[in-house]
Amino acid sequence: MPNKDLAARVGVAPSTALERVRRLREAGVLQGFHAEVAPSAVGIGLQAMVAVRLARHSRPQVEAIHAHLLSLPEVLCLYHVAGADDFLVHVGVRDSNHLRDFAMSALTSREEVAHIQTHLIFAFSRNPELPVYAQAGED
Repeated sequence: MPNKDLAARVGVAPSTALERVRRLREAGVLQGFHAEVAPSAVGIGLQAMVAVRLARHSRPQVEAIHAHLLSLPEVLCLYHVAGADDFLVHVGVRDSNHLRDFAMSALTSREEVAHIQTHLIFAFSRNPELPVYAQAGED
């Protein structure tokens, strides 16, 4: 969003909006900006969320599978989670054959992996408004 549109939306002068954005970036509140790319434009015809359960919960195994997954071009996002599964892996692939090959070569062939469960993603929506909560002690 252009700075002048942001300023108008929040009701401040463009110079004020620019300064506030600069301060938010310096404080680490705003960590970056991105472009939303159409998956089909880059050859992604199918997306899935793959739940990965590790054989053992040792730091070396967690770190090894984490590094391995982040090195793969099919991995769009990686979440290290608590619960029955250890990782949720958001993958983007060409088609179901590519998904099967990915699961077999990138996951089930790894000694760290005990179990995977694949969930196809039919639709994806992002909440355009990130909720903002007051910090503890603020009114």
